[in-house]
Amino acid sequence: MSGFNYDKDADGIVTVTMDMDGPVNSMNEEYRECMAQTVQKLQQEEGLTGVVLASAKKVFFAGGNLHELLATTEEDIPGFMEIMHRTKGELRALEKLPVPVVAAINGAALGGGFEICLSCNHRIAWNDRSVQLGLPEVSLGLLPGGGGVVRMVNLLGLQTALPYLLEGTRVTPEKALAAGMIHETVDTAEELVPRAKAWILENKDNEAAAVQPWDVKGFKIPGGSASHPANAQLISVAPAMLYQKTRDLLPAPTKILDCAIEAARLDLDTALVVESRGLAHLVVTPQAKNQISTFFFGMNKVNGGASRPQDVEPQQTKKVGILGAGMMGQGIAYVSAMAGIEVVLKDISQEAADKGKAYSEKLLAKRVERGRMDQAKMDGILGLIKPTADAADLQGCDLVIEAVFENMELKHQITKEMQGYMAEGGIWGSNTSTLPITQLAEAADNPENFIGIHFFSPVDKMPLVEIICGEQTSDVALAKAFDYTRQIRKTPIVVNDSLGFFTSRTFGTYLDEGMQLLNEGVHPAEIDNLGKGIGMPVGPLQVHDEVSLELTKKAGATHAELGVLDQWGDGSVGRGIIATMVDEHHRGGRFHGGGFYDYAEDGSRSIWPQLLDLYYKPEVDVPQRDIKDRLLFRQVIEALRCLEGGVLRSVQDGNIGSIMGIGAPVWTGGFIQFVNTYGLQRFIDRCDELATTYGERFKAPAIVGEKLAAGAQFD
Repeated sequence: MSGFNYDKDADGIVTVTMDMDGPVNSMNEEYRECMAQTVQKLQQEEGLTGVVLASAKKVFFAGGNLHELLATTEEDIPGFMEIMHRTKGELRALEKLPVPVVAAINGAALGGGFEICLSCNHRIAWNDRSVQLGLPEVSLGLLPGGGGVVRMVNLLGLQTALPYLLEGTRVTPEKALAAGMIHETVDTAEELVPRAKAWILENKDNEAAAVQPWDVKGFKIPGGSASHPANAQLISVAPAMLYQKTRDLLPAPTKILDCAIEAARLDLDTALVVESRGLAHLVVTPQAKNQISTFFFGMNKVNGGASRPQDVEPQQTKKVGILGAGMMGQGIAYVSAMAGIEVVLKDISQEAADKGKAYSEKLLAKRVERGRMDQAKMDGILGLIKPTADAADLQGCDLVIEAVFENMELKHQITKEMQGYMAEGGIWGSNTSTLPITQLAEAADNPENFIGIHFFSPVDKMPLVEIICGEQTSDVALAKAFDYTRQIRKTPIVVNDSLGFFTSRTFGTYLDEGMQLLNEGVHPAEIDNLGKGIGMPVGPLQVHDEVSLELTKKAGATHAELGVLDQWGDGSVGRGIIATMVDEHHRGGRFHGGGFYDYAEDGSRSIWPQLLDLYYKPEVDVPQRDIKDRLLFRQVIEALRCLEGGVLRSVQDGNIGSIMGIGAPVWTGGFIQFVNTYGLQRFIDRCDELATTYGERFKAPAIVGEKLAAGAQFD
């Protein structure tokens, strides 16, 4: 039959090889028809001794059809429930066949793919790093709706299953075997089907091999049911623990927890219905729409090269020179060497350069200590990094990344002095978070080969790189920076030139609005708590402390020297507060002895008492809803202005950049995607309300009205 290849051998074993239309197998209508026909044929097959479920694709099975899920509305729920009933019914029939069913897992089996595997009596996986197993639906605002929640709880027990379900953990075959998620592994993909058939023949007289554990009479869930004392205690505290992580902004983890508890309380078939209802509830939530749109479709476009010049050949970086071995430079050196790139790490002294390399040695030693790398591999990576104070060592670098202090004059000087050492046609990248690339390129002999490459700190952990094109930046330079970013396993977004570009400019509005609220008299603790209340990692005042008020003051002076004013007026409120804190009270931030907060030796912090005397006005009563919206909408509005003004080249770059670079709340799907599910007209109306009360900075950009008039969304 089309989509599923059906082959019965002389031993009575049927191998069903999934080979659906398209690059991957997924749970669409074709799958549902194929699985229904296959199960029906297997039920009627004479002389059947076993079934092997295999895949002709590199990925075993990709999971649910996200196009279908994204399009589902409230009106579609009855039909959606019917589809889930059919899907689960076929998997239930598969696992109730009177013969063993074996999954031969040759590639990634995530989400629906692993749910199919869980419906098999025996699971064998190719022990290769390309094979990932798990149920990551929570990352898309969903839950495993093909029986994944219920079967994982019955297979592993409630306490053991929850981390895989709530965190969407993806595991290697080796780890899956240790956890009890699969039964065995093989060393090559070619061994899978033969080994699956051999296992069936080995168990031809073992009736238990054809029965799922939960269908055995007297079955008990590992670790006990929901009423077991240990589970009862977990159930009583789990909601509060979950709230601490999600701040009640993400409905999927809560619904997964509910369904998992019910799976430990009810019989399997009833629990499967509860699970279906849980997915039906989640699939129409704005959070799920946002997360699917950005974390799947948007991420695939960005990493797939949608912003890369298509007519430029791949630009592999072989030797990178890094100028400045400080916090940023040493991190760039580490991720480059980890990708197998030769690195020249230059600083003004050999001692400073050696110190920069020591950072990589420290990180690699931790990996060796934890068993994630052997000493030989560590030595090989360290051997790629050459620390030096001699500019001549930069000879032959096809990419140079300048990572010195954020100062236009200094960066110009470095460019003039070092650019001649690059290989012919080499690309010069400036790691800057705010300074305009077009102006930085004025010192370059070949401005067409000059580009911004903005890393985020700490470089080894932050997944995003913001690539900035100046007015003369060539497509070859852009392709080089893009390909290098993918080479070091990071996600690139591409933006056009502007002070602050996209990420720093947009994030700056969050910090500024925190200052505005402080100046109005709102309690500083409330400002930061409500910043976290919308889903930001930390509050705006705490960010100022961590970044350093001293540094913020210097950056403001640099921007003034460039003749650039803040987005809304002269920025006097923020600069005034910074000047008061730094100049009058010597509060430079956390690493300068304290700023908005005092810091104790044990790491705890508390609001600096005098801050209340300076700014807090008990009589001021700004509604909490307004505070939350002000902190969120300022960033959303600025992101829209970046799109409207051409700083952002695509909606996807804006959404991915805001999540991975700024720390935008996950539930929004990114600052621009947020507007789609909030509703364009509703967004305009709310902006008008905020603008009337708090100022013109909250007026919705014209691009929102234009999209609304066109009947379109931001995509």
